[in-house]
Amino acid sequence: MENRAHALTAGLFTLLLGLAGALSIWWFGGRHEATTDYTVVTRRNVTGLSLQGQVRYRGIRVGKVQAIELDPQDARNILIRISVDSGVPLTRATIARLGYQGVTGIAHVLLEDSGDNPTRLTGGDDGARIEMKPSLIEELSDTGGDALGQARDFLVSANHVLDLENRQHLARILANLEAASGNANEVTVQLRQLLSPENIQRWHAILAHAERAAAEAAPLLAESRSLLARWQPIGDRVERLIGEPAPGGIATLVFHFNEVASDLSANSRQLDRLLQLLEQSPQSFLFGPPRRAAGPGEAGFRAPPGEGGAP
Repeated sequence: MENRAHALTAGLFTLLLGLAGALSIWWFGGRHEATTDYTVVTRRNVTGLSLQGQVRYRGIRVGKVQAIELDPQDARNILIRISVDSGVPLTRATIARLGYQGVTGIAHVLLEDSGDNPTRLTGGDDGARIEMKPSLIEELSDTGGDALGQARDFLVSANHVLDLENRQHLARILANLEAASGNANEVTVQLRQLLSPENIQRWHAILAHAERAAAEAAPLLAESRSLLARWQPIGDRVERLIGEPAPGGIATLVFHFNEVASDLSANSRQLDRLLQLLEQSPQSFLFGPPRRAAGPGEAGFRAPPGEGGAP
């Protein structure tokens, strides 16, 4: 009897220990809450994501990764089966991303809802599939190559722009700018001197004198206009007199002036010849003009020596 009692006690202890172990596994395995299974589909790499990885909804831990496998219908797809707390309101607008925790590189599934379609997802049917979008790190890695290429092209272009010749041009431009700034400073100083309070007062005084002079000149201008108006009929009359062909008119007087001018011109020419004669032979004033030498064929003509005749 005593041996049977010990055996019964040992059996009960073993049974209780097994139940406690099963309960511990169930408790620590996270199956103590009602969950729903969903499938996340992606064609990108899932590096860093492992089984029992965390599933977070807007940063809150709501489940874990149950399986990671290839799609038997399309090997390009990767199927990630996750179990999520049934109370999480997942809809058809829910998307998944890969998030990374700290610097360890451990990945987790991050669920987000864009709010475009409020229809609830039902686990286990085809609508339970959730599409995975690229994360920020993946987008940066995708665009990083293009950005580095553009940066390299920019540096090459910058090296071409900043070659020795262009640097010399830039140095000259900076020198010219410095000289221009110096001239601008001088002009600014001169402007300040020109616009000093004393010069401004002088300008005001000059403007006041100019205004008074303009006011005083206004009557003079009016008198000048009236004088021009009075001279206009006189000018018209003189113009008519000049054009009149009648005797005694100004046209006749102008004709006589022309005749007198012609006579004066002839007398002036005669007086000029007389003066030339007196200058060449002043004795002709007493003895008369010299006799003109006989020309060829006239009586008394003698050929000059050395021309034609005997020496």
